[in-house]
Amino acid sequence: MSADRTGRAEMVILTGNSYPELAENIASGLKPLGECRVFKNSDKETHVEIRESVRSKDVFIIQTGSTKDPNDNLMELMIMSYACKTSCARNIIGVLPYLPYSKQSKQKKRGCITMKLVAQMLVKAGLTHLITVDLHQKEIQGFFDIPVDNLRASSFLVDYIQEQVPDWRNAVIVARKPNQAKRVTGFAERLKLNIAVIHGSQDRESESEEADGRNSPPPLVVTGLDFPLVPVSERRSVFAIPSLVIGEQVNVKGKLPMDVVGDVNGRIAIILEDMIDDVPGLVQAADVLFDRGAYKVYALATHALFTCDAPVLIEKSRISEVVITNTVPHEFAKLQCSKIKTVDISLLLSEAIRRIHNQESMSYLFRNVEAND
Repeated sequence: MSADRTGRAEMVILTGNSYPELAENIASGLKPLGECRVFKNSDKETHVEIRESVRSKDVFIIQTGSTKDPNDNLMELMIMSYACKTSCARNIIGVLPYLPYSKQSKQKKRGCITMKLVAQMLVKAGLTHLITVDLHQKEIQGFFDIPVDNLRASSFLVDYIQEQVPDWRNAVIVARKPNQAKRVTGFAERLKLNIAVIHGSQDRESESEEADGRNSPPPLVVTGLDFPLVPVSERRSVFAIPSLVIGEQVNVKGKLPMDVVGDVNGRIAIILEDMIDDVPGLVQAADVLFDRGAYKVYALATHALFTCDAPVLIEKSRISEVVITNTVPHEFAKLQCSKIKTVDISLLLSEAIRRIHNQESMSYLFRNVEAND
């Protein structure tokens, strides 16, 4: 039968190959994982075999993004979703603790908003609901034409600070970039702590407009003429507007020196981010905090997108601990670096799945969440 005595559809939990250990932890409090095989043949194409009935059932597909191969992660999820759709599943809920391509949510030069394309592909594949954790930009929810529950891991990180950081009341919550100040403020208010903001040369230099091509058409190079060719930028208009005064634009080259706004002298500095994907910048920020008098530095984040050399950089740095959740697999990085600590959030995802399946309110999971989290 596909429904219980209360009329609710049965639950089926499936998982791809992105993070089986997390899927096992999530399902352990609900029901065993369903039988599903996701594999590649010699042609490198992804194949999916669902070995149990999903007709008229609520299917939850657990598949996170990873630094190893986010494209495979997405392709597996879409094929699994479409397989459930064509097998007449009642609801298909994607559980993506980390949503791949979430960093590409804004238009840049001649690129595109890739995250919107990914959202449309997931909906077209058959997803009817999405569960994720700490989106890089909250506006990403608007790219989907289905309900999106953006859960927050901040409560788990707050608990870690209060239980595992000695003398945490003498700490300062630090934003590594000025645009992260709002999120840091909400976090600090819950702990009744002060904040500090780092600004300066860690920001990447923007490419020049000339290199971007927006100053087109390019200067012409013509030879063999008997008269000088005036470049377009030096041509003057025949119309004079004496009353219009335009200030001269000043282009400042180079980088600002890195500095800290706020008092960290004699305190514990806790750097807070939604994801760690720039470890050299994180290490540089920690050095600046030590130079300003901080005696210990922690780094906390929801998602850890570690590159190959990231664990070695962290191990050699002056950072005491890097605390992350298990939204992205990082077991190999922990073997290389003793400073990486993990906070398990599988209970949060299990409760979200249970509430959605039982059609209960999700507001309980946001009871301690600040507006800026």
